[in-house]
Amino acid sequence: MTKILAVLVYPVVIAVLIFVGAVLARRAPRQAPGVTPPARVPRGQHVAAAGTRGQALGEAGADAGRYLLVFIGGTVVVCFVTALLGLLVVHNGPAIDQPFFNWTITHRVHIWAGVMKRATKVGNTWTTWGAAGAAAVCLAVTWRSRRWLPPLALGSLIVFNKYAVVGIHHFIHRVGPPTSPLGTFPSGGVSRVVVFYGLIAYLLWREFSGSRRAAIWSATAVVALAFSECYSRAYLALHWLTDALSGLVFGSLLLAVCIAAVRFVAGPPQAPIAAARPAPPAVQSRAAAPEGSA
Repeated sequence: MTKILAVLVYPVVIAVLIFVGAVLARRAPRQAPGVTPPARVPRGQHVAAAGTRGQALGEAGADAGRYLLVFIGGTVVVCFVTALLGLLVVHNGPAIDQPFFNWTITHRVHIWAGVMKRATKVGNTWTTWGAAGAAAVCLAVTWRSRRWLPPLALGSLIVFNKYAVVGIHHFIHRVGPPTSPLGTFPSGGVSRVVVFYGLIAYLLWREFSGSRRAAIWSATAVVALAFSECYSRAYLALHWLTDALSGLVFGSLLLAVCIAAVRFVAGPPQAPIAAARPAPPAVQSRAAAPEGSA
């Protein structure tokens, strides 16, 4: 019976997350706070800007430098906080991890473990990098301004996330479970799901929607993916439970840094032009008949 309950945790939590997201989205206003209407560009401004291409490139380079400054500085702070969390996990984690590991091994269902082996691939290195690369190319074509920002944000995340996790692994010396001794603190797969898919969802949302409802649904999808990755890694004993949970913390903090860096350079999200236009007045199908006419 307990084996079935361990399996049912997964679909029940996913269903609860979707239900909560649906309720919040239904009650939310259409436009999220802090979303500004699109700026109107006066006629002739594009022609004038064509003659200052060098100045535009200089401004883009300065903006890119500001983004990297915020992103790298924030990443250093996140690594420091995660390292402190790692010291706490190393000393107090075994009291939670070892009983959970023993219980998982004895209550694992073979068929469900096969399903989780496929589900956990969402957080694999090349899967997340491939998703980030595809999103960077698509967003570089479709963004209204600063088209260099999505490739820079996702590309720098690929580089710094990898070396940040490696650096934390060298600082926090912790061997993984007996079934996966290379699984160390924090879980790289869990953190990648949170930060990569979270950043992709944010970039898509701020460019194509900007509404509160879309933000809630995007956050719900990312949270569901993060729970799926955390559950699958712990269920398969690829990581200690506290390492998987720490991956959620590390990924969330790093995602907050990425979003803050994007907003620092690009400002608050703007509503799409089509959504910002007022609805045209209703056109009467026929003119009002003069008074007294049949």
